[in-house]
Amino acid sequence: MMHRLTLAAFALLTACAVHAVDSRTAFLKLLDRPRVPLAAAAGAPNTQDGLVEIDFSFATEAGQRVPGILIKPDASGAAASSSVRRPAVIVLHGTGGNKEAERALLIDYARVGLVGVAIDGRYHGARTPGGKAAKATEYVAAILRTFRTGQEHPFFFDTAWDVMRLLDYLETRDDIDPRRIGLMGFSKGGIETYLAAAADPRVAVAVSCIGVQSFRWALDHNSWQSRISTVQAAFNTAAQESGVANPGADFVRTFYARVAPGIDGAFDGPAMLPLIAPRPLLAINGETDARTPLPGLQLCADAARAAYHAAGADEKFVLRVQPNTGHKVNPDSMVAAREWLVRWLKP
Repeated sequence: MMHRLTLAAFALLTACAVHAVDSRTAFLKLLDRPRVPLAAAAGAPNTQDGLVEIDFSFATEAGQRVPGILIKPDASGAAASSSVRRPAVIVLHGTGGNKEAERALLIDYARVGLVGVAIDGRYHGARTPGGKAAKATEYVAAILRTFRTGQEHPFFFDTAWDVMRLLDYLETRDDIDPRRIGLMGFSKGGIETYLAAAADPRVAVAVSCIGVQSFRWALDHNSWQSRISTVQAAFNTAAQESGVANPGADFVRTFYARVAPGIDGAFDGPAMLPLIAPRPLLAINGETDARTPLPGLQLCADAARAAYHAAGADEKFVLRVQPNTGHKVNPDSMVAAREWLVRWLKP
């Protein structure tokens, strides 16, 4: 709660709140690139057990095509029209994952009347020369290239752009209600969820799982190591090439400034979460998760609560902290996430 914050933490929260309104404009400017034609393509529908699965792809920018899978209830028996517009949920995987890893969740959501959608993130799944077997190797290599060249931002930001283009694509489909599109992600995908939802108001509902955090708080309190460990090889090489023998928080700031500029400032959790208000937002975190330290998470939650209260939408923000839990989402929290999406998307 606010009365438990240290003076330094209160100053950080205040600064983030003051600059939050400008963060969306700045983030959109950072993400902006030519919007090439979607050139969307979809495979033949595969109908089984009352569900329809479709492989699709679209162009997000020059040289980048995004592959995805979509699973929905079979509406072939619907009476009046050839299509039924349903709410959809986009699911974003974590580091080393891929769209296929979310297939069971898409099926679960389709069973309750939602359209489940998943894509491969940058340098993951089919978007790497090595395919699924590449795991996070090529993603980490791409982050190192960004540190060296300043080109691309595969560390969270580029996938947030891909989500915005995915929304463009979903708006063209006659089986999806564009006013009822939710976004959910895990870990890396959880960060991308709150970034994309803050940037694009077309995200009607958001669920960020084990992603919400304050990068700045972690740097200020020597709690950055677990987050950096997800891209450790890139970080170590960047430090070596920079002549830094024992990299600490100062070099982490330098690293972030190249690979995800603003992630510990204008685009940090306490600045971005308020931009989602008054749209429904559920944050699920682990009490002992070193990647999302609890005091930094509390800063994010305090900033979000203030924004939701100002908007008269207190009930639309919920922070669910899983007791004695690290970097994972427990089964009961998965149920809570589904109930949250059903409650607000109304399939």
